[in-house]
Amino acid sequence: MQETIEALKEDFSLIDEWEDRYRYVIELGRALPTLAETDRIPANKVQGCASQVWIAAHEETNGSEPRLSFTGDSDALIVKGLIAIIFRLFSDRPASEILANDAGTLLDELDLREHLTPQRSNGVASMVARIKSDAQAALERQTLTSNRSGALTL
Repeated sequence: MQETIEALKEDFSLIDEWEDRYRYVIELGRALPTLAETDRIPANKVQGCASQVWIAAHEETNGSEPRLSFTGDSDALIVKGLIAIIFRLFSDRPASEILANDAGTLLDELDLREHLTPQRSNGVASMVARIKSDAQAALERQTLTSNRSGALTL
């Protein structure tokens, strides 16, 4: 994950003007894969965002703990770019790493939070909370499944 953070910091450091940084964030959003229509359901809609935001979690359990990847979309270009940044931090990671990640610190290091409106900052916090909730649920399902498979039958 550290290489992802460093790459984002480097990209942002190359852009001096905030208007250009916003354009870069929008371009990141445009590069997001299209969200499947089947994932545009109320359960995937993120509450607490001023814009329409959907995040779908996809769980893979090949190793010792579940790994999650995410797809998403928004009706606002800048928000879609923020989703792309958040996905770079959280997608394709083990659930425990997702829970331990402090997205706020990275957003501060990129100077993003201070350049977002309070409404957008709240939306980002809602997206991060949703992703962490999905990671927590994946770990709980794993624990439940492990407990069931390890139960003794008499």
